[in-house]
Amino acid sequence: MAEFIKIYKDNPNPKEVKRVVDVLRKGGLIIYPTDTVYGLGCDITNSRALEKIARIKGIKLAKANWSFICADLSNLSDYVRQIDTATFKILKRALPGPYTFILPGNNNLPKDFKKRKTVGIRVPDNTIARALVEGLGNPIVSTSIRDDDDLLEYTTDPELIFEKWENLVDIVIDGGYGDNVASTVIDLSNGEAEVVREGKGDIDIF
Repeated sequence: MAEFIKIYKDNPNPKEVKRVVDVLRKGGLIIYPTDTVYGLGCDITNSRALEKIARIKGIKLAKANWSFICADLSNLSDYVRQIDTATFKILKRALPGPYTFILPGNNNLPKDFKKRKTVGIRVPDNTIARALVEGLGNPIVSTSIRDDDDLLEYTTDPELIFEKWENLVDIVIDGGYGDNVASTVIDLSNGEAEVVREGKGDIDIF
């Protein structure tokens, strides 16, 4: 059964953050807050954990389109091919924020993502999510905990999320009420900004 851990967004307790990071390092699954909906995540480098998430979502890992949650743009070059100045300026303007950017992947992607031509990068405007990534030292792979057939599945109440997920994950973080609008997805892989999905966040800045 999952642990239910309260972490305050305004001032994430380092001890609690470390507890969650230790679980991620051991291949655990967590549900955590972002600046949009709550996400289901694991350590990007842990194949066993990635397989677990794929099973829960009912998809093959090779076909999963999950985001990489980063703490800032500094580890972008770890996974993304060199991008031009115009693209970098867009990222700098929009992040941290409720956007997922599709960018061309490079050869350093973790083995489970090696065949990807593109990756989805997120830097959420949420101190808890970013503190977890900083503590872990590499991105968290993330997918929103929504069932596409049921609009009510964008649950915003952490206690209800815990009730539903307590037997599927290792930790559910209570970071306050979540949003019920997903991130806006922008494809920058061809140099032009193309809106793939309009969600939270102003698209006029592109």
